[in-house]
Amino acid sequence: MKAWYKESLKAPLVCAERPDPTCLPGSVIVDVRAVHVPAYLMAMVDSTDIPLPVPLVLGAGGVGVVREKADDVFNVDVGDVVALDCLVESGDTDYPEDVLMGLGEIGGRGLESDVVDAMRTQWRDGTMAQKARLPKEAVTRLPGAEHFDDPGRLAFLTWLGIAGEGVEQSGQQPGDVVAILGATGQMGGAAVLVALAKGASRVVALGRNQAALEKLATLDARVVPVRLTGDIDQDAAAITAVAGSPHVVIDTMGDANSANPLLAGFAALRDSGTLVLMGGVRQDIPFPYGEVLRRRLTIRGSRMYRSETVLSIWRMIEAGLIDLGKVGMVEVGIDDPKAAIETATKTTGLNFVSLRP
Repeated sequence: MKAWYKESLKAPLVCAERPDPTCLPGSVIVDVRAVHVPAYLMAMVDSTDIPLPVPLVLGAGGVGVVREKADDVFNVDVGDVVALDCLVESGDTDYPEDVLMGLGEIGGRGLESDVVDAMRTQWRDGTMAQKARLPKEAVTRLPGAEHFDDPGRLAFLTWLGIAGEGVEQSGQQPGDVVAILGATGQMGGAAVLVALAKGASRVVALGRNQAALEKLATLDARVVPVRLTGDIDQDAAAITAVAGSPHVVIDTMGDANSANPLLAGFAALRDSGTLVLMGGVRQDIPFPYGEVLRRRLTIRGSRMYRSETVLSIWRMIEAGLIDLGKVGMVEVGIDDPKAAIETATKTTGLNFVSLRP
């Protein structure tokens, strides 16, 4: 099979012929149909500082069709269309550990351990390949998806699932005002779509890219774009001016060197509101202890997604609550990973690149 393969940290990412994966107990083999190529991928594959567990087949998430399953797998059948999750969990209730398959990123406190090393070894290879092996817990059946007429767009389910988990963790209720920090990015745009589908009365879309903000405003009359300035007080005032203090603030900012937009969202949040962190702020945040206490605020972290969440997102798509046709898509083949990743790096706003192996 063909796969995006990296032999060592110094070796380039190439499309290589690799052995077909074999089915092990507790696993399934899928024919990969579509995988989202994230804009940050170039930084990972070109860096020797990021400890990818090489050699490996790259790739996280996507959608595929079950080709083979082990005898002890009962949640899917051969021929099912399934969402692919890259989160591999230890299953230890007392001390859970997890890694991202195909990337090797460690969850929790980010600590190396024998369990982490074993999971990285057992579930090393990812989904940017024509076939992939996944643990049964990492595939979610999508009833009716075999009739979806544009399968390349289903690659965006990965981003919608991650964004949807953040919205779920926020406790958003129908009628709530939701503010999305970094809404002009792919993850932020996905969060806007989910918040709308879950009945937000207003979605305050915050970002710096004016063109992307204007496109988000065309999604629905409930979307209110606000351009970030970087000034905490000014941005907080702008958030509350357009829709009142939000019930929920969700941070989806990418590799952000400044925490000012996040602090503006915190300042704008209404009492008893919830702040969800799922972005990429690169510094610690000094939240005022007394204010969190007095205002009864909730601060939560959200990472990846549960099967229940991605299935819920799929049902919203089926019901027409989320229209994937509003997401711009560029399809690429598997033969030229460099060109595909360069295209992804240049893709901004509510647009994405779909790898069709």
